[in-house]
Amino acid sequence: MRYSFRAYGLTLNSDTPLPSLREETNLLDSPDIEMSFGPEPPWVRGVRHLPFRVAWPVSGVAEEDESQFTLTSFGVGDYFELAYGDRARFLMDGSAKRLWGTYLPPLTLEDLATYLLGPVMGFVLRRRGTLALHGSSVSISGHAVILCGPSESGKSTIAAALALRGFPVLTEDISPVLESRGSSFVEPGYPRVCLWPETVSSLLGAPDTLPRLTPTWEKCFLPLDGKRAKFEPNKLVLGTVYVLGQRVNEADAPRIENLAMRGALVELVQNTYMNWLLDRDQRADELSLLTSLVARVPVKRVVPHEDPRRLAALCDLIIKDAQSLQGRRAFAAIGRG
Repeated sequence: MRYSFRAYGLTLNSDTPLPSLREETNLLDSPDIEMSFGPEPPWVRGVRHLPFRVAWPVSGVAEEDESQFTLTSFGVGDYFELAYGDRARFLMDGSAKRLWGTYLPPLTLEDLATYLLGPVMGFVLRRRGTLALHGSSVSISGHAVILCGPSESGKSTIAAALALRGFPVLTEDISPVLESRGSSFVEPGYPRVCLWPETVSSLLGAPDTLPRLTPTWEKCFLPLDGKRAKFEPNKLVLGTVYVLGQRVNEADAPRIENLAMRGALVELVQNTYMNWLLDRDQRADELSLLTSLVARVPVKRVVPHEDPRRLAALCDLIIKDAQSLQGRRAFAAIGRG
């Protein structure tokens, strides 16, 4: 039996029902990616006979958790293996059209799905040439707003706080951006926001208020099921990108700062997802896409306060600023008409 899903703008066909994803019944017969999670399919067994090299970690390049992750290239970029320290493992072809995943106890399918919908799909997007910002996205005034920044900068926390105020969430941690008809669009990811227990406690009053992502990990998730919070299942025009700066203990924080185009470009170059795996040509293509993006979409820096009790004030700022930008854009469109 096969199961069909959609995530990050891609149609997925799987031999296994996947936690976190809603099954779709009206997808095309030709999916973007064929996925399997059982015994090794024949094409995987053939990969073992190809020459290989470890593509990551790279000597002299620092990346978080590099000791827990190994990327191996088989052939001349014909296949890639993503292996994690807890023995979750994925193998895909170079065009990211076929993918096989496996795990060993005590891991569960929920653990495998957590990797799949996070870094593995991030790798897939990069292999397919999609611009992916390291950010969570919410819908404000009918436009996508990306909260961009490195790990632990507060992207998911702010997205969850906005979701609890009624603003639908498109993506969590990875925001794929595509250009079409002179506009930039954000494709939706999957209907969850992943949160640490201390964040759950600060948002909802107790650390055990939300379910765990997996039985083997303490991290939780906010379901975007329409009860507490909503998921935005449709791609939206990108309205604004907010780059999260370092938390400070300053009287005027939280605050939003304007960025000139050059500064905005530098910020986004540093906050694309898995940018360490790009070769020279891919980096040039990405720079071209980002240059086009900052020319049409406002990019601003958000400076949070280090006091978590000021999260509500930060959300107020983002909502007000994003709505103001959308209002000015709509007024300008009327004037042009």
